[in-house]
Amino acid sequence: MAQFDIAVIGLGAMGSAALATLARRGVRAVGIEQFKPAHDKGSSHGETRIIRLGYFEHPSYVPLLRRAYELWRELEAETGQRLMRITGIVEIGPPDSAVVSGTLAASQQHALPHEVMDAAETMRRFPAFRLPEHYVGVFQPDGGTLAVEDATFAQFDSTQRHPNVEPRLFERVSSVTPRSGHVRIETEHTTIEAGIAIVTAGAWLPKLLPSLPVRLRVTREVQAWFKPIDPAPFADGKFPVFLLENRHGQHYGFPPNAQGLLKIAKHHHANETIDPDEGARAVDTDDEALIRPALADHIPAANGALAAAKTCLYTMTPDGHFIIDRLPGAENIIVASPCSGHGFKFAPVIGEILSDLATTGVTRHDISRFSLARFG
Repeated sequence: MAQFDIAVIGLGAMGSAALATLARRGVRAVGIEQFKPAHDKGSSHGETRIIRLGYFEHPSYVPLLRRAYELWRELEAETGQRLMRITGIVEIGPPDSAVVSGTLAASQQHALPHEVMDAAETMRRFPAFRLPEHYVGVFQPDGGTLAVEDATFAQFDSTQRHPNVEPRLFERVSSVTPRSGHVRIETEHTTIEAGIAIVTAGAWLPKLLPSLPVRLRVTREVQAWFKPIDPAPFADGKFPVFLLENRHGQHYGFPPNAQGLLKIAKHHHANETIDPDEGARAVDTDDEALIRPALADHIPAANGALAAAKTCLYTMTPDGHFIIDRLPGAENIIVASPCSGHGFKFAPVIGEILSDLATTGVTRHDISRFSLARFG
């Protein structure tokens, strides 16, 4: 029977970051992943993710984001890869929309650089947009993109340089059971014992920990790449990362990729619950129809041919905020489900927090918002 100080179950964005941090700290650890790093069956794939400081979800995320920016840059220095691209981000909608009002609240509370523009000025600065006159745009110069697969691989590869850590790929965990002084982990191949287990299994977390005292819901999302009708409004510097709250929902998108395609998606898409083991059905015309209206109304030059589309998963908590806590009744099992559709940018700081909790029992970061106790 293999024995380790700490086991990390699930090596997606958060698990790879946690294992990499443990590796650097010299901890004897094992990481277990049922697929390969940066696979396309979960939540961490599709070329890009947004990173931003003024956080409309809640101002309490901003200190974690500041640390995440530092750690992403450290990972770039360690690997020699460019993982983060700063383009600026414009967040658009009615003044009382969640995106605009929330971004302003976070930016003002934390004195973040930002600029508020009316609709006319937003369209002058970023001519691809067509906006009603009552809309506003909030521009943050620190926003940008993360190369999602490259960043996940970089974190996983970092573990390979440390002999104290053992990654195990293509090995599915069937049970995680707390015992006196350790955790027993059964996989399809073997049994592992660890003093502490960190469970970062994403969409598979509810199945691995059925005693979790909160209902998590796995939803099917769609990322789409469009060929612009007119590429001129999307030339360098004219089209940053964006969030757009409109009558069709919340949409987000990115500057053109190397092929000149624009990745644009609807946040929460169809709000469709699925079983991750059954996989997400193929993208169809109904999915495209959920994205097109926002393009037609607000980014008409982007409303060209659909060039590609992929599904991914959100793992949603009831309130849309993260879970980072110990499993009630099992202090040696640490649960991390930081997704709810907005977690990737936090991966290195979440990895740092999980490593802190597993090795010292405490962390300097404020994670009080992410306690399971909030659900009663």
